[in-house]
Amino acid sequence: MGGWSAEREVSLMSGTGIADALESLGHRVTRIDMGRDVAVKLSEARPDLVFNALHGTPGEDGSVQGMLDLMGLKYTHSGLATSVIAIDKQLTKQALVPHGIPMPGGRIVRTETLYERDPLPRPYVLKPVNEGSSVGVAIVTDEGNYGNPIAHDARGPWQEFDELLAEPFIRGRELTSAVLGDRALGVTELKPKSGFYDYDAKYTDGLTEHVFPAEIPDEIADACMRIAREAHRLLGCKGTSRSDFRWDDSQGIDGLFLLEVNTQPGMTPLSLVPEQARHCGIDYAALVQRIVEEALQ
Repeated sequence: MGGWSAEREVSLMSGTGIADALESLGHRVTRIDMGRDVAVKLSEARPDLVFNALHGTPGEDGSVQGMLDLMGLKYTHSGLATSVIAIDKQLTKQALVPHGIPMPGGRIVRTETLYERDPLPRPYVLKPVNEGSSVGVAIVTDEGNYGNPIAHDARGPWQEFDELLAEPFIRGRELTSAVLGDRALGVTELKPKSGFYDYDAKYTDGLTEHVFPAEIPDEIADACMRIAREAHRLLGCKGTSRSDFRWDDSQGIDGLFLLEVNTQPGMTPLSLVPEQARHCGIDYAALVQRIVEEALQ
């Protein structure tokens, strides 16, 4: 848990909850706040299983998975190839769209070109290609304060990343569906109190209302769960994953788009996977145990 990504604090919260749950189940647990010496600590611990509670890079992008593979250690959640693809939003599209999974269009743009012209008609979204938890996401509108074109001194992801993914902005509602094993647990609608469902809205208590089950037509709920299961299968996800959607409710089923698949979803008190599992009669400790059992098989 921990590490040095932008999601370090969330990972520490996830890891602490998981470790407490494992200990409550009678497992012997070694807690490792990942540093550059992580391989040495793992060699000393000699674990039967590594529970990967890292979020973002390098714990979610295949780096840690490759190290664990080389060390011959079993670990939870998705493997190397799946992690490499799923954290990269463009690679995810290339893997899923040919199989009929609806995802937004868009393209990769060099950051310096944003100061000259818009890559897409406004409104559009700019996001890092391989960050999670809505880190570095910006919605560019005609009314926004980024300038037109975007100004060099405007605060945004263009100040941190050489390349960004530009996608059309999909108006409407934020939906998410978790998959555990081969089962979709349901659909939650996320209603931020202000703005959009960004990093702060995800991890600050009281900033977002979670509506479960989402108050949406059965057709849309069924489609979300079907797409989440299919994306989980096509990408080769293990343990649990979470698929995030935008739904333009004025367009019916044609307005539903998968945004991304999270292979290391949060396990904090505010996280969506434990919440959906709880509504399905699976408490937190039982959820952790199921993830462990699948990883050991």
